[in-house]
Amino acid sequence: MGHPSLGRPPAILGIGKNYADHAAELATGDAVPLPEQPVLFHKNPASVVGPGDPIELPPVVCTDGRQPPLGVDYEGELAVILGCDARDVAEHEARSVIAAVACANDVSQRWWQWHGGGGQWCRGKSFDSFCPLGEPVPIDRIDDLQNLVLTTRLNGETMQQANTSAMIFPVARLIAELSQGTTLLAGTVILTGTPAGVGAGRKPPRFLRDGDRVEVEIGGVGLLSNPVRQRP
Repeated sequence: MGHPSLGRPPAILGIGKNYADHAAELATGDAVPLPEQPVLFHKNPASVVGPGDPIELPPVVCTDGRQPPLGVDYEGELAVILGCDARDVAEHEARSVIAAVACANDVSQRWWQWHGGGGQWCRGKSFDSFCPLGEPVPIDRIDDLQNLVLTTRLNGETMQQANTSAMIFPVARLIAELSQGTTLLAGTVILTGTPAGVGAGRKPPRFLRDGDRVEVEIGGVGLLSNPVRQRP
């Protein structure tokens, strides 16, 4: 697989709990401590697919027989694509290393994320087809990265909607933090976090099923639409 424009990026860096409402909906206790530093995880570059490609559900992600019985979830996000190698980038210079942005879906198998990866999220987020990316939009077409409306729809029903102004760590801060002493390679994709409304946070939970369609739309960026297919 891969993306028709981006191929397989050298790295995909995901940010967890970057919207306070999303951190709250998945919290297990009364207190919801917000992260003091960006919560970083990696996704396998081979998980990238393009617009219209199916999100596939292979047998390994069907965990109905496990406890708790958690399934595959959607996470609409803004993706940032770096245009050059970047290290020790200052916040005020962060925009200069961005080539483009895109709609993204950080698809996540919740049992593998929380129970099957030894405490690490990578496994549950790295299955093939679990990183749909929309067509990249050049950064010079985006006036303000922190004033974009993100909407996720499942079979036409709005499940998530938020403004990127609600990010705990804005894009510039993320790039500055992640590049400290670390070279981020040109083409690296940064997934900047998802707002509230994911399937695992609903009562009852709503996980992805064969025949579903997920759409992620960001004003000024575009629309990413992917069907969901069971893989034998």
